Amino acid sequence: MTTETAPTIQAQTPALRNPWVIGWIGLVVAVLTVNLIMVYLAISTSPGLVNADYYERGQDYEQTLLSRQARSPHWTMRADIPQPLRVGEPQSVRIVLVDRAGQPVEADAVTFFAYRPADAGRDFSLPMIREDKGRYVVKAAFPLIGVWDTLIAVQSGADEYSVSERVNVDGS
Repeated sequence: MTTETAPTIQAQTPALRNPWVIGWIGLVVAVLTVNLIMVYLAISTSPGLVNADYYERGQDYEQTLLSRQARSPHWTMRADIPQPLRVGEPQSVRIVLVDRAGQPVEADAVTFFAYRPADAGRDFSLPMIREDKGRYVVKAAFPLIGVWDTLIAVQSGADEYSVSERVNVDGS
């Protein structure tokens, strides 16, 4: 008595029921979803740090630089920003202005600007007061931790001169 074995035919499973295929499809869908969310957030929460007239300013950059160098009073402007800065703690920020001969320079107006690169809504400016000849001071308190760009603008007649510095504000 011989027994013949009938060939067994395995039923093919559809591809969409295979766990590997499901895993790859899920991975692709997850990556695309995260990318779409990131694009939406980038567009909807733009800090707006770009100038509206960037093209015109770029074309005139060389002329602006040359004319600014020609009008330069050749002052030495030294900003004194204390380190470390702490959130919410008012600290004195100073600037010292001297001419080529080392004599103090009087300015018409001096303003301290603080720019938050990550959040333009937190930018602020404060007028600096004269502390002594050629020396101006302001008490500034930064509201958030992180990186801030500071700029001290000195107004002298129709011209404006500035000195900038990037600072880091620590938690309290």
